[in-house]
Amino acid sequence: MSRLLYRLGRFSAQRPLRVIAMWIALAGLVIGLASSYGRDLSDAFEVPGLDSYEATQLLTDAQSDQAGLTARLVAQAPEGQTFASGGTDPALESIRAEVGELDNVIAVSPPMLSADAQTAIVQVQYPLVDDLSPADLERLEELLPEMADQTGLQVEASGELFFTFDEPETGTGEMIGLIMAVFVLLVAFRSLIAMGLPIGVALFGLALGVTSMGLVTRLIEIPGWAPQVGAMVGLGVGIDYALFLVTRHREFLSQGLTVPDAVGRACATAGQAVVFAGGTVVIAILGLAVAGVPAMTGAGVAISVIVALMVVASISLVPAFLGLSGHWINRLSLGMPKATTTSSPRWDRWGRHVARNAWPYAIGVTAFLVLLTAPVLALDLGFPDDGTLPETTSQRRAYDLVAEGFGPGTNGPLLIAVDLNGDIAVVEELQTAIANADGVVGVDGVVVNEAADIATIVAIPTTSPQDAVTVETIAHLRSDVIAPLLADSPATAHVGGSTATFADIAGQVKDRLPIFITAVVVLSFLLLTLVFRSILVPLKAALLNLLSIGAAYGVLVAVFQWGWGLSLIGLETTVPIVSFIPMFMFAILFGLSMDYEVFLLSRVREHFLVSGDSESSVIHGLAGTARVITSAALIMISVFGGFVLGSDPITKMFGLGLATAIFVDATIVRVVLVPATMKLMGDANWWLPGWLDRILPTIDIEGEAALPPREYELNDEFEPMVDEEQLVGAV
Repeated sequence: MSRLLYRLGRFSAQRPLRVIAMWIALAGLVIGLASSYGRDLSDAFEVPGLDSYEATQLLTDAQSDQAGLTARLVAQAPEGQTFASGGTDPALESIRAEVGELDNVIAVSPPMLSADAQTAIVQVQYPLVDDLSPADLERLEELLPEMADQTGLQVEASGELFFTFDEPETGTGEMIGLIMAVFVLLVAFRSLIAMGLPIGVALFGLALGVTSMGLVTRLIEIPGWAPQVGAMVGLGVGIDYALFLVTRHREFLSQGLTVPDAVGRACATAGQAVVFAGGTVVIAILGLAVAGVPAMTGAGVAISVIVALMVVASISLVPAFLGLSGHWINRLSLGMPKATTTSSPRWDRWGRHVARNAWPYAIGVTAFLVLLTAPVLALDLGFPDDGTLPETTSQRRAYDLVAEGFGPGTNGPLLIAVDLNGDIAVVEELQTAIANADGVVGVDGVVVNEAADIATIVAIPTTSPQDAVTVETIAHLRSDVIAPLLADSPATAHVGGSTATFADIAGQVKDRLPIFITAVVVLSFLLLTLVFRSILVPLKAALLNLLSIGAAYGVLVAVFQWGWGLSLIGLETTVPIVSFIPMFMFAILFGLSMDYEVFLLSRVREHFLVSGDSESSVIHGLAGTARVITSAALIMISVFGGFVLGSDPITKMFGLGLATAIFVDATIVRVVLVPATMKLMGDANWWLPGWLDRILPTIDIEGEAALPPREYELNDEFEPMVDEEQLVGAV
């Protein structure tokens, strides 16, 4: 592969305008096809086979209105006033009439009044999600202030329509993260041109990847929230991969190589590590299909496409810009001294310090990471309800009004769908049993569709949608109330609704998370064994990856569930960890940690093969890579940390979790724990059984051994830093 990448990099450097033109043409083609043939992204969030899904399907097959999406209007009377009972209040009737005229509204329920008659709920029924669009939500939101002005009431709205189509505000956090990334690159490269290349290529690749989602969704349904997560990951890896290429290219230039040869060698060495690490990210993220949740599978495909585009751009578009910039890559330094080599005397001293104190560092850092991981034992998977949103949103205000007037459980009603199979008498028995069940306030309504032989019962739990007790109530209804009552009846019943759906998905993800983690760890062990021809190094890497990701999980639990520092990230109340975030985080972080692992260990092994000295190879490897690794990590942390500034709790979780894990992995683990443990293991780091050594294929991750002789500049400005014969002999 190294020779292929060398030729690709050299070709791109020698014909940069042709390569850049090809990428621009590709971008134009994708944009044109996406606008003409692209499909809208999916907003469905369902899992076939779950009980809640069966409830929805039963109502859908019966063509029941309750199978579609709902919105909820909540009206509050002015202080000291109440609504007229019996559905005769003129203000509420005006609201019903206004909403009923909106496009795609199927039905508007009579108002339900609170005990003090100061709060009213009007349920708005929409068709299935496939028949709707964000425009339906926009029309409803535009109507809210008009209705408030006309009636003199406080009118708020929430419901499934908002969850499906409401897009969290983006832009500010991402821009701050991007500005921080620019600053880090400028400090690392000390050149405007060298700084601009990774940023420009990453933004171009990201735009192309996100635009292509409309075409990808023709093959598999991509959820509407996937591009935002993909942008978070894609921007980080895109800048990092370009950073690795530019860094190695400048190092080769500083040794006096010609621009095409330096670009080709950078592509063959750092580029090969990028392909390996990026491929690992793609494989790990595609493993999200293990969860069995179509939305997660689709999101995994979307992120994988974006990451794959970033890899291809790194090994073709970056070399083209490097060839085009020539020796200008080191200019426009704004008065700062040039930094063209990766080796750092400071990191060399740090490596020697860690080697001298290996035992204290190994024990102390491991204990610290275990302490950070400990809160994982209290991990509570679920889904944040509208009560976690800022008070500036109509959904949050509607949630608070309903909770105060009707009780918290009214914000998450349970929809029991009953397939009667001719036993209509069972409806009354079910209604009574469900109303008297533990954890249920009562039954809000019963509808029997005799033509379809279907009945629906709406039950109101005593607790809020995100409360763990609500999940217990759902399980209690299914196993202890409904199942025994229908044991001798031909009728069947399923508990559905958005609250039950999120609880079911959380349960399935939690059950499959250990399988997924085991598969990823085993894969990482096998890949690193193949690349570095060692048993202990891959085993150590797998364990350290678990520690760094576990620490990130622990921080999420401490912040979002226990409320530590919650106000610092703009949240007002604790929330459960969103069910799919731990699995997403593990898949993404596994691949990203492989970037730093491969980059560090490849240099360590390179020095070890030349010197045979395990301790010095660790020190030299750390000195040669730590500056690049910490720069890359700072970029990732900046990009991911920017998403913490968003308003959506789910986006905050992603941002904080990924930023924490990268910080732990690239600082505590890579520059402290890895060198300390490798010093303690000594030559055993590279032990491999003879029989395994004979059957494993040889992979030169650095790739220099297969490349042609170096080409040096024919002038006195650039002098080789090493002797050619000495270099060939070392390789």
